[in-house]
Amino acid sequence: MLKVDKTNENISRCICLNCPSYSTTCKLKNAPFAANLPTKNLAGRTHFEKMFCAFEKSNCIHMNKGCICEECANYKEYNLQNCTYCIHTGGTDECLKR
Repeated sequence: MLKVDKTNENISRCICLNCPSYSTTCKLKNAPFAANLPTKNLAGRTHFEKMFCAFEKSNCIHMNKGCICEECANYKEYNLQNCTYCIHTGGTDECLKR
């Protein structure tokens, strides 16, 4: 189970859409959604094309082209240990700096 609370405050701090893995194609495909994010009933949602550390993996991202999870305020506040939440629901340790 993912640890990050599904709140509007956490969504506003999310940097997933700035990730290098979130390609131009994904941005164009999800532009209408990203411009007007429906944020009602967040707790009941399993998928949201943002804040992948709280929701399931992306339906658009399929390749790790770099990861910025560790730079996110939510990552730090919730003491997350994994990365690449966009590709793997629950994340993996693929991008952790050792």
